[in-house]
Amino acid sequence: MMGTLATVLAGKKVPTFGDRFRADVEGDIEDVDGVLRITRIRVRYTLKAPAGKTADAREAMGTYIVQCPGAMSVRGCIAIEDTLDVSELEA
Repeated sequence: MMGTLATVLAGKKVPTFGDRFRADVEGDIEDVDGVLRITRIRVRYTLKAPAGKTADAREAMGTYIVQCPGAMSVRGCIAIEDTLDVSELEA
């Protein structure tokens, strides 16, 4: 998921190298009918965007998931919650 979002951001000229982009991920494992299953994944992205690129970053966040092979593979089986915290770098 992080790689797909980075690709969409790159297409919008929002760099993600070094310490500019990270993901913190948590998940829930629950007993579902006697079987342990991953039921929820929470991804919190943090991005340091160039000045004036916050809107582009938020647009990328709103569209990347349907382009993500991993997310689309588990869609309907595992709930995915994703958020983006953006701060702008000074020009």
